[in-house]
Amino acid sequence: MVVWFCMVKMTFTIDEKTAETLRRIAERVRRPQSQVLREAIRYYEPHAGQLSVEERKKRVKLFDRVIARIPERPAAEVDHELREIRRSRRQGWRGKNSLRR
Repeated sequence: MVVWFCMVKMTFTIDEKTAETLRRIAERVRRPQSQVLREAIRYYEPHAGQLSVEERKKRVKLFDRVIARIPERPAAEVDHELREIRRSRRQGWRGKNSLRR
């Protein structure tokens, strides 16, 4: 009788080249293939979903272009514009077509 504590048995298919690689690694490190696979997944997990070097460079270039297009204005001018926007939002919009009660 075999008892696996905290283990889940799974069945999946891998290509022949990957299977042979798994066999070679297991033989080289003298561990079961399942253990080699578990260790490989644990190693891969922190990196999964991260951007490639090329994608990171592409995004940095895009960011630099966007930043370069931001107009340089005095802080006082920006503060004044923000105050005006907040004031107009508090008052609400009263256009020609708005309903008056």
